[in-house]
Amino acid sequence: MAFILTFLGKGGVGCSTVAIAAAKKFASEGSRVLLVGQDPSPAWGLPLGIEPSFEPQNIGANLSAVQIMTTAALESGWEEVKVIEAKYLRSPTLKNVYGQELGILPGMDAAATLKQIWDYDKSNNYDVIIYDGDGDLNTLRLLGTPEIGSWYVRRFRDVFKQSDFGRAISPFVQPVTSAILNVSWTMDTFGDEPTNEANQILDEGKKAIANPTKFAAYLVTDGSAASIAKAKYLWGSAQQVNVTIGGVMLNQSDSTEALGDNFAPLSMSALPSVNEGDWETLQSSLPDFKQAIAAPKPLIIDSAARQVKVFLPTFDKKQVKLTQYGTEITIEAGDQRRNILLPPPLKGAPVKGAKFQEQYLIISL
Repeated sequence: MAFILTFLGKGGVGCSTVAIAAAKKFASEGSRVLLVGQDPSPAWGLPLGIEPSFEPQNIGANLSAVQIMTTAALESGWEEVKVIEAKYLRSPTLKNVYGQELGILPGMDAAATLKQIWDYDKSNNYDVIIYDGDGDLNTLRLLGTPEIGSWYVRRFRDVFKQSDFGRAISPFVQPVTSAILNVSWTMDTFGDEPTNEANQILDEGKKAIANPTKFAAYLVTDGSAASIAKAKYLWGSAQQVNVTIGGVMLNQSDSTEALGDNFAPLSMSALPSVNEGDWETLQSSLPDFKQAIAAPKPLIIDSAARQVKVFLPTFDKKQVKLTQYGTEITIEAGDQRRNILLPPPLKGAPVKGAKFQEQYLIISL
């Protein structure tokens, strides 16, 4: 599995420049690198001196680049949907709907991009994949897709089975599924196999994103108050999708003095102003991105102490809402909502108290 890296920050602070420099640095060290751009326009390739390409193209020793084209990604993904449908349905209904026809609805870009990144990862052609996206909440929501998707799967499946409608059709599930599907389900086993397959895929994504040895994000800012404030907000918000923020880089500066203690305890690096095309100077100032493992973990569950610790830097207790519905804990902060599925020893245990300590929300059960 490749090491996947992305950058977050306010527009215009240099996230794309840092992404390119990081890609060049990893490539110069011998890693096989793929630089993935979310922007499909010709503008993205100008600093690289390349034309738009929606297939990976080699642009240097150990270095390839690709731009995401959502329409092409949807087309590829649709064929996989058809395969899944044919696996279960005796008379597939989607065979006459073609991927080339599909229009793009809001939210499809994120899903298509994430699938493309996973596909490139599974190819085993790359040691490092660097994703140059929007660098804001849209990127975080993209990264949160496995976490949020798994909640929807488990929650609404249970809601359906417990509903009056679900109970009413229960006697008919087995004969109907036997008649139209390649499998026979009862209400108790309704959708178990595809649900388990979906959860397995989502769990793999969740584990990868939560593992700083496999995935990390770094903040990029300049010395302006607005850029620093945005970076702080993204730092706190990233925790809600279990993304480890490995450090912060102050772009176009010779020191990190302007950052003060805003990002403690993260590692901080200063990236000097360089002339156009002077990638080597910029590369030499970049941090060791694989040291993200030393950064605070977004979530720690201590079953023995009966505690859940959620890292929420930059938010105070007035900005955080903690609720509990059923067997899960819900935390709202930074326009993000996170549902924490408790392990068996703590499942169903009521929240007894919560406090902030060293930027962690500590929940006692």
